[in-house]
Amino acid sequence: MSATHQIVCGHCGRTNRLPAERAPQAARCGACHQPMFTGHPIEVDEDAFGRHVANSDIPVLVDVWAPWCGPCRAMAPMFERAARELEPRVRVLKLNSDNAQALSSRLNISGIPTLLLMRGGREIARHAGAMDARSIVAWTEAGLANSQIH
Repeated sequence: MSATHQIVCGHCGRTNRLPAERAPQAARCGACHQPMFTGHPIEVDEDAFGRHVANSDIPVLVDVWAPWCGPCRAMAPMFERAARELEPRVRVLKLNSDNAQALSSRLNISGIPTLLLMRGGREIARHAGAMDARSIVAWTEAGLANSQIH
């Protein structure tokens, strides 16, 4: 039996098993038949956030933001560019803190934008403040490398 990776679909929220030897860029959801990876961040609510963090075998990068936040709006195109580079190695999500206040509180979000890097259901790195695309990718890769060491 070949190894598989569990990935949550960004369209319908179903968990899919992808064979490790299969190219993830071409993968489609078994339920809704949409592409599993689009190179764009996925807007999530509290429930979808929980599904992605708990059920995905790949790391999850989350941008916690709000529409009224100037630095958040300035970073949005940078986060979009970073998503194109990071997927499919990393699932890239956007969480509107205004619409997920209880979750933002549980995550101890004290300022936005805040990036959270999660693996195996737990936070492995956090950064508060806007970054450009190159810095987002470098920070994510460094966080993943550091989590392998510990």
